[in-house]
Amino acid sequence: MSVLEKTDLEIIDFGDKPEDKFYCLVDLKISPDGLDIEKIKMSDPRNFDLEMRESGCLMMFTGDEIAELTSRGDLDGENLHESLVELALNEGVIKKT
Repeated sequence: MSVLEKTDLEIIDFGDKPEDKFYCLVDLKISPDGLDIEKIKMSDPRNFDLEMRESGCLMMFTGDEIAELTSRGDLDGENLHESLVELALNEGVIKKT
């Protein structure tokens, strides 16, 4: 199974603005069914990052950050999941197995 198949890209909306949208690369080994969005939305905002990590979130970006990374050519907006996996590999967040 490839690294791409072991991950999923999930988009969480907390509002209408780009900074209210979070793009999350999720480790499916930890969360095979993806993130439990309702549980995360109900968690204490002070523990949001911890809750995301414990839920298998490998990387998380706001819509503004995705737009910036795409405009710089660091991400491919047409193949966002694949390019986020490539970024995670390049940054050492995940290892190719």
